[in-house]
Amino acid sequence: MTQTMYLFCVTILAIFLGVMLIAAGVYCWRQKRYLQQLTHILERQIQTISPVDFGSIPQVFTPLITALINLQKSIPFNVERDKLTGLSNRVGFKRKILSRMPIQHGMILLIDIKQFRFVNDLFGFVFGDALLKAFSQRVNSLSRKAQFVARMNGNEFLLFFPEVIDHEQLLVIKDELQQPFEIEQQPISVTVQLGALTLTEHHADVSIMLRRLDLALKKAKSDQKGIAYYDKDDDKKQYRELLIINSLPKGLKQDQLFMVYQPKLDIKSGKCVEVEALIRWHHEGLGEISPDEFIPLAEHTGMISLISGWVLEKVISQQAKWREQGIYVKVAVNLSSDDLHGKPIVADISNLLTRYLVPAECLMIEITESALMASYEQVINTIEQLQMLGVKVAIDDFGTGHSSLAYLRHLPVNEVKIDKAFLQGFQQEKQAQSIVKMTIVLAKELGFDVTVEGVETLSTLQILAEFGADRIQGEYFSKPCDATEFAQVYPKLSQG
Repeated sequence: MTQTMYLFCVTILAIFLGVMLIAAGVYCWRQKRYLQQLTHILERQIQTISPVDFGSIPQVFTPLITALINLQKSIPFNVERDKLTGLSNRVGFKRKILSRMPIQHGMILLIDIKQFRFVNDLFGFVFGDALLKAFSQRVNSLSRKAQFVARMNGNEFLLFFPEVIDHEQLLVIKDELQQPFEIEQQPISVTVQLGALTLTEHHADVSIMLRRLDLALKKAKSDQKGIAYYDKDDDKKQYRELLIINSLPKGLKQDQLFMVYQPKLDIKSGKCVEVEALIRWHHEGLGEISPDEFIPLAEHTGMISLISGWVLEKVISQQAKWREQGIYVKVAVNLSSDDLHGKPIVADISNLLTRYLVPAECLMIEITESALMASYEQVINTIEQLQMLGVKVAIDDFGTGHSSLAYLRHLPVNEVKIDKAFLQGFQQEKQAQSIVKMTIVLAKELGFDVTVEGVETLSTLQILAEFGADRIQGEYFSKPCDATEFAQVYPKLSQG
């Protein structure tokens, strides 16, 4: 092949490749434009929650169109609907409320069926689902019609009203929702709790709305009437609660939390043979925080096990120190329902007693009635294991929870503690004295020791002694004191 012919062929090949590259570029550009157009159409139609119109898409790639059609058929278009009740769900609520933004007037209610989990526990999930369906129908048929209703999760329902509902009307709504149901020929009543949010000042952000509704419902759960409204101070309270929870691990690590001990008087001997360990917290920024505030928060957030483990080690190690000083007292420690199942609490206590060489009979675990009933069978099993270990067990705050004579006689416990609430008006009211006396007699007949809390006067002590109480706890005998102070006053308290 001559050189001229060779150059000619190379030139032709170069021109051909150039044309092909240009054609490929044009093809890719058109393909990219079609895909951009397709993306725009899909985004727009998804935002408006309408079926995708494939007829408006350029018919460029038949396989792609076929695949998209199949994908469209597989997408559930009830993503805004609650499958069980047919109501809007959280996604549906958000879209509907966003379409009305900004809202200058109106009210949202968040309604909770109180202790609904007991329905599932007692009657089963099928029965519970049937009750939720019936409840959703009733919510939709209230005399005061909501503009839209949503099931937010579980047993919580949301109602939106374009107008503000006054308190009397909320009571009517609550009463209508609490009328008895008949599910599977079984009559059943429910109690509801309402959190209310007025939208005149809270129309800027859906997530803020929902958070404030949750705060209102949380208040309603502790309100006697079961109705509460969001207040601007609630945000400050939530900030405080978040600060408390977030600083709890650091507080434990730095010993901002500490133990105090309140002596108990044995009425027969007149001596101190037992103390109750009580936790306190001096927060570096908030000052003194009551256990009535931080213990429920720790339970709610699942952090109570951190506190309980810390308390048990502090108490048992302190007992070892006292025994070296010749101080031999039983120490009572409070545990929550979360401590009594789901973790090896018995093994933890056994290991601590072994490590610090403290006999098991020197420890008492106090359990509230509400903790006992929260998971009865599991808690009873834990109590029996503690008894086998040699640890004593008492029911704390007896008479204020879900006490029942039917189960009281079967409890494997050593002691009941009568709550200080029963001593209100004790000096003046014969009826109050009669209730305490009958409770003491009953507990003694069943073989339990009895401690009465909140004793502040000698006359109250004398009456309780006549009734047969074994021990008293309260400021008449001694205020709570730290470990060093207790070691100093112990010789006097143990003389009798």
